[in-house]
Amino acid sequence: MFKEYKRRWQLSKAKPGDGSRLQRFRFWHLLSRSLFTLELPDESGRTHRYEVDVHHLRDSSSAKRPAALYRDGVQVLAANLPVALPVPGGVIEVAVGQYGVKRMHHITDDGREQVLRPYPHSLEGRRVRFERRFPRTSAVIGAVSLVVLLVGLASTLAVVAEQTTRIEVVAQHVGTFTSPIRLPPWATIALAVAGALAATDRALRLKSTWMAD
Repeated sequence: MFKEYKRRWQLSKAKPGDGSRLQRFRFWHLLSRSLFTLELPDESGRTHRYEVDVHHLRDSSSAKRPAALYRDGVQVLAANLPVALPVPGGVIEVAVGQYGVKRMHHITDDGREQVLRPYPHSLEGRRVRFERRFPRTSAVIGAVSLVVLLVGLASTLAVVAEQTTRIEVVAQHVGTFTSPIRLPPWATIALAVAGALAATDRALRLKSTWMAD
């Protein structure tokens, strides 16, 4: 029930596009833009190229919407995020988080999912290329990023628990808690920077988690 309501709400956010041509991806778009591609056949069997263009510096208050769907290079839909963009045989679900794209999946009518292919010169595309060229190094980076996020989460929860139990009403019912984690200022800053890098790496691989956001 909730899933169906969410899907209808996201579909309603997709508005007709302006028919403009897809802007060429330039190197200065690396930090502000993500571009993904998918080929799908229409009812006649003809294959069309669908591209989802996401501008990270735009939001619902911008003159232009942050996400747009292009078919064969022509804008057919534009939307605020998150959104479900209808395509032949299913939808493309698009969502972003604090550190980048966290969902760019084609969902077929029968429930099958696949991640769209990132444009090769985008950050996501470069991360995919790095993983293909250096699979072991990529796996190590992925494992380290997950560990960093878990350590950051544990540290944050410990601090929150300590601050919460300092409230008199809470302390009377559950007692007080003293965090066993005591980091010097430089370590706190280093952990925050490492956490941001780890979250960015996972976002580039479309493996963002609630821990990252």
